[in-house]
Amino acid sequence: MKVTVHRKAHFNAAHRLHNPSWSAAQNTEVFGKCNNPNYHGHNYGVTVSVRGEIDPGTGYVIDMKVLKQLIRTHVEEPFDHRNLNLDTEEFKNVNPTAENIAVVIWHKLRPHLNDALELKITLHETERNSVEFDGH
Repeated sequence: MKVTVHRKAHFNAAHRLHNPSWSAAQNTEVFGKCNNPNYHGHNYGVTVSVRGEIDPGTGYVIDMKVLKQLIRTHVEEPFDHRNLNLDTEEFKNVNPTAENIAVVIWHKLRPHLNDALELKITLHETERNSVEFDGH
């Protein structure tokens, strides 16, 4: 019997969607206002979902205190109030789209979880736009 638990968090960050191998015109055409050379920001919401068997000893899929600390250490602290393009190693050479941010978060958290647990990241860039990544 598998159960999924969810932990919500948030971080505020700036970014610029830009492909350096494209012309300015192509970047503007594809990314529009999100290509602003002075960057723009979002109040990101992230939901970390962990799915697995309930441990018979603890009754937990994962201790939520542990999950909270993993998110704080590997997501909130490195990304909150940062310019993702300029201030983070993860996005030095990766366009910080919502899709790529979700994938990066998944890869940052996955090594810290038991292999038997499944992980899914849901990133909310705006109230209307969100993406999910589960490692596949």
